[in-house]
Amino acid sequence: MASPTISIFARLPVPGKAKTRLIPAIGEESAARVYARLLNHTVAQVEASGLPFELRVTGGEMAAFGELFGKDVRVVEQGEGDLGARMARVDAPAIIIGSDCPAVTPELFRVAARELAERDVVIGPASDGGYYLIGLARPMPFLFAEMEWSTETVFAETLARLAAQGIGPAVLPELDDIDTPGDLARWPDFAAVSGQ
Repeated sequence: MASPTISIFARLPVPGKAKTRLIPAIGEESAARVYARLLNHTVAQVEASGLPFELRVTGGEMAAFGELFGKDVRVVEQGEGDLGARMARVDAPAIIIGSDCPAVTPELFRVAARELAERDVVIGPASDGGYYLIGLARPMPFLFAEMEWSTETVFAETLARLAAQGIGPAVLPELDDIDTPGDLARWPDFAAVSGQ
């Protein structure tokens, strides 16, 4: 199998549109700064892994991402539809990640790629019941259709769908996402300081 490409799903750190669940506690500007730090951290960890990668971004933001990360970084439009429809468009073999998991490391991505060489699916569960990473050796649109995203059942439902197809995934260590003020309190290095 060819080496998987890591697809980082990202958005611009625009105040009012990034990390919206943090806004009531820390405000729009600070929430956007938290997201910018998380995104920069994720890109740095992926780059250090040595694996090929791309940024998957929402429409109208492609040029801005090129300015942020340089012209050498491949930027691809996510396209229309819900999160599942946009994830299903990623060409396998691929490792799909978000940009809000502070504990990701280059070695974690290398492990995921090695697992994907042996298994059809690798998945990294998030402590909130979702997942922070999913890797696919081949297209599996059934994993993404009609999923209730951003709920505590996404990981369990994904496992159930895989089991129904007779697919046993490789499971990575559980990690935290930063979505809520409580999450952010556990990762003070990513907390926004006024004026920074």
